[in-house]
Amino acid sequence: MSSSTSTAPQDATKRVVFDDPHGAAGNMQEAEVTRVRTLRGTWRWTLVVATAATILLCINQQFSLRFFVGYTQLNTEYFYLLIALMLPFTFLIFPGAERAPLDRIPWYDLVLFVATFAAAIMLMSNVRKAAEAGWEFGGAPPPVIAAGLVMWAMLMEALRRTGGWSLLLSVMPFTVYPLFAEASWLGPFRGTQSTLEQATAYHVLSGESLLGIPIQAFADTVIGFLVFGTALMMTGAGKFFINLSFAMCGTFRGGAAKVCIFASGLLGMMSGSIISNVLTAGTMTIPVMKKSGFRASYAAAIEACASTGAVLAPPVMGATAFVIAQFLNVSYAEVALAAIIPAALYYVGLFMQVDTYAARHGLKGIPRADLPRVMDTIKDGWYYVFVIALLIVMLLYFKRESHAPFYATALLLVLNQLFSKDTRWTFATIGKFLEVNGRTFVELVGILAGCGLLIGAFSMTGVVSSLANDLLHIAGDNAFLLLGMCALTSLILGLGLTTTACYIFLAILVAPALEKLGLNRMAVHMFIFYWGMLSSITPPVAIASFAAAGIAGSPAMKTGWESMWVGSIIYFIPFFFVLNPALVLQGPSPYFAGLGLMGLAAFGTLFICGGIQGYQPFVGDLRGTGALEWPIRVLLVIGGFVVATPGGGIMPLSQLQVTLLGLAILLPTVLLALLLVRRQSIVPDGLRAP
Repeated sequence: MSSSTSTAPQDATKRVVFDDPHGAAGNMQEAEVTRVRTLRGTWRWTLVVATAATILLCINQQFSLRFFVGYTQLNTEYFYLLIALMLPFTFLIFPGAERAPLDRIPWYDLVLFVATFAAAIMLMSNVRKAAEAGWEFGGAPPPVIAAGLVMWAMLMEALRRTGGWSLLLSVMPFTVYPLFAEASWLGPFRGTQSTLEQATAYHVLSGESLLGIPIQAFADTVIGFLVFGTALMMTGAGKFFINLSFAMCGTFRGGAAKVCIFASGLLGMMSGSIISNVLTAGTMTIPVMKKSGFRASYAAAIEACASTGAVLAPPVMGATAFVIAQFLNVSYAEVALAAIIPAALYYVGLFMQVDTYAARHGLKGIPRADLPRVMDTIKDGWYYVFVIALLIVMLLYFKRESHAPFYATALLLVLNQLFSKDTRWTFATIGKFLEVNGRTFVELVGILAGCGLLIGAFSMTGVVSSLANDLLHIAGDNAFLLLGMCALTSLILGLGLTTTACYIFLAILVAPALEKLGLNRMAVHMFIFYWGMLSSITPPVAIASFAAAGIAGSPAMKTGWESMWVGSIIYFIPFFFVLNPALVLQGPSPYFAGLGLMGLAAFGTLFICGGIQGYQPFVGDLRGTGALEWPIRVLLVIGGFVVATPGGGIMPLSQLQVTLLGLAILLPTVLLALLLVRRQSIVPDGLRAP
């Protein structure tokens, strides 16, 4: 932070730890579990070496270096090498029980480590023969089947340790489901049954299960973006983004909360991790918000909602976005582009919520003298702008999503070593960098590889197409009913599963039915993604809200309900872009139509937020309307929602008709509110009702 800053923001900055971008919870990207073991000594260096080997393997595969000796590695061999290097560490980093020691590694975890590594190496050495002989459909030798059974068991235990019991109990029944798929009690889930040998071979040798979409996404693109995000934070980008946010937004009405939204948005664009965002930005922004007059639970709710945008905001989104690209067989750049308008609407909605709340409660901004100067901040971190520009150009113009993060990381490290004295890397920094990445890789491999078996099970039984027809029959081909069913299912599953696992479930089971109704594929998959992610601010789970509540010292459940209230706009946005896919830049003339719809949605959101918070911009505090306050607030929310809703498509009304209907509700409501507020303001104090 520049020397011109005041004591309060400066002290707050000192409380933020930038060395570990994944925060005090152990660099968790996806897991429910927060109790982790820190590796020391030989085991720490083993993890560092394994992580370095993983990154080098990824670079070799993505840039077709052929190990500089001309040897071409099959993709399946590459996937198994990554699994062999990372998955065994799940049993060292994540304890098996609440009472398991954290200061040492028990013997049984070492046994699981060795068994997982041996099974992965065995399968890797046979996967080329399996492809040639078709072993995934039968005929695999007993040693390979035995290694496959060990791997299956280890994957389930890894799921339990990284994602908790809820994830294991949700996934495991489906992985064994092919063994009894012809049972009559399964109803619409009846499919082709397999023997234990057939199911094992398919799970571990085919490209549809363990080696399927989730692990392919991790191996092809996630590794590079995680490396870039970690490098960005460990070169001081977090401090740069927070200081820039304070410099640009701090003086506004309710400035501390707007700084929180801006800073969390910038950090989230680079990290893709909700919890990491809360624990880095929140450590600084929440105390400043409280000092500015925001109550503790509301400050925590704002941070939780702003950090949730981490998995929505391109260019670096959460791991689920890369899985979406694999599912749709499109480039990651296309997914990132599709997320731009929904992410912008989400943050615009949050910004309006905070502005109207601050106006109603008379909360001022932070004095300019207490803030860093914009030019000083940019002078200290100008090279981050060049690095992010390179990443975006390579993603959107050159379409090289697997190469882009590595080029951006290389440029970042060179510029950091040349122009930064405070964050210049040493050998110790490199070791820490590899360790932080390794812990994140281990957790994601544990979750993604286990969830891959989910896809394999439904692929094996061939039940997906018949299930889609059954869902359409239940919904009576009504798109709105099916979307409502999908949203409710997503929210319920999201309460017990990680965002990625929830998305995979619904992408297999529900997405085909929605697509059969003629809805845009990208919009459908983004709809599922958004609704599955809502559990991070929705009680009883609300993991982002609870993490923020811990920093703010506010009641966890109260913070969760406040988060739903503050972030309420995100519950509407998914329906908007399913109704008109131009909001995810799909369809004819998507850019022109998308910007027009975005403008209407933002305009409608202005009234939704005014109604929710009780202060309408250009009208004033709605308490001035007396007994009509709540009817006016309800009408503002309804009218704003109608204006924001896209018309045409599956809607019975055209865009013009929908907009005119919304304005017909809003105009008389706003005029009445304006009249009542103005009348209240000119009545002498002595004549007002007590």
